[in-house]
Amino acid sequence: MTNPTIRPPRRTPFIDLLDLAIRAGRRVGAVAPARLEKAHLLERAAEATGLDDFGDPWFERPMDVLLDAIADEARLNAAGDFSAMQQFHHVLRDRLLAQMWFKRHPEILARAMPRPVVIVGPMRSGTTRMHRLLASDRRFSHMRSFETISPVPRPDFEEVLEGRREDFRPVLARRIMQVARLANPRTLSIHPTGPCEPEEELGLLVASMWGMKHEAQWHVPGYGRWCEGESAVPAYRHMADLLRLVGWSQQASTLRPWILKTPQHMLDLPALLEVFPDARLIFTHRDPLKVVGSAASLAWNQTIIYSDHADPAGIGREWLHKTSLQVERMRAARASIPAGRMIDVQYEDMERDWRGTMERVYRFLGLDIAPAMPRMEDYMRRAGALKRRPHAYSLEEFGLTAGDVLDRLGDYARAFDVPIEGEAPDEAPRRRLRVS
Repeated sequence: MTNPTIRPPRRTPFIDLLDLAIRAGRRVGAVAPARLEKAHLLERAAEATGLDDFGDPWFERPMDVLLDAIADEARLNAAGDFSAMQQFHHVLRDRLLAQMWFKRHPEILARAMPRPVVIVGPMRSGTTRMHRLLASDRRFSHMRSFETISPVPRPDFEEVLEGRREDFRPVLARRIMQVARLANPRTLSIHPTGPCEPEEELGLLVASMWGMKHEAQWHVPGYGRWCEGESAVPAYRHMADLLRLVGWSQQASTLRPWILKTPQHMLDLPALLEVFPDARLIFTHRDPLKVVGSAASLAWNQTIIYSDHADPAGIGREWLHKTSLQVERMRAARASIPAGRMIDVQYEDMERDWRGTMERVYRFLGLDIAPAMPRMEDYMRRAGALKRRPHAYSLEEFGLTAGDVLDRLGDYARAFDVPIEGEAPDEAPRRRLRVS
């Protein structure tokens, strides 16, 4: 049971006011009621675009399960179901527009994506820092935040390429981020970003109604359990095609490897490697006490926006389960990955000596780090300015103890030589990590 004297933070008054306004608008007919029904959502997206090809219909399976879980489990407030309607509409509209672009420019799907570098680690294990440091190197391609939000260009994008029009997507991303800061300003300290900052590709998996983003914003454990039993290959194939579209919209060279990262890959490594068979993998590791507490805090700060019934102890249990499953599946998948295609990086090593750690990563990648170092140093200076305050959280807020976490993840920490807060290095036998 959650300690009643240690409580996670409340949501901002902005959401309470927005919720009241939406409810009042619905009472007088000024705001339409939410209709989270698949047929209605598909029809609305088709009407908005004048298109009817959503691509591979596989996405409808997770969509059905997600909509059922929202109806049965999420207990959304008015702001929550209004936001969900907008999110589904945005994703479905982008699916339609993506197929339009593939037909208009068949060369998009022929774009090569050689030897991507994929950062794989639990939520809050330093994957963002690693991703943004590597994205500083112009020898790689990377997603930007506005492309994660809106990976598919609008139908007039050829005019953007010709210099006759500005891309509206960064403007939209800036507006969305402004609203997100009003809804919960803590997101700025948890995950600092901006419209053009390097960002993960989780939004490309959401395009197939797949991934932990849904579980981090809504209480949908039924959907989570269903996804855990399904193959993610169709979602990753669509993700790869959207990456090709993003690369085409950036006019980026197909010779530049992509830098990818999202904690979702921990669960879906077999699917990732089926779609990107020559991927090189950077595994990040952090004290599981920090990982679980930080992940629960991230999910809490999202869930409280959309529901009035968020349960901190339930969120703690869910993200302990999710983190444990991520680690279990990661360890199982590594057994079939050639040693020369993966490297392990400790969060604490990056904290102590990020330059030396990145030099080791670059040796693994077979690249000279010198050309990238000035831009990496600039990123680290900007990151310090962007992160205005540390992310504060505790296990106790979410009904967990260190013992609960280490019962599930202590073996992982020992196997990968991950330092645990409060534990001396010689308290348990450990093996040193190799570039493997």
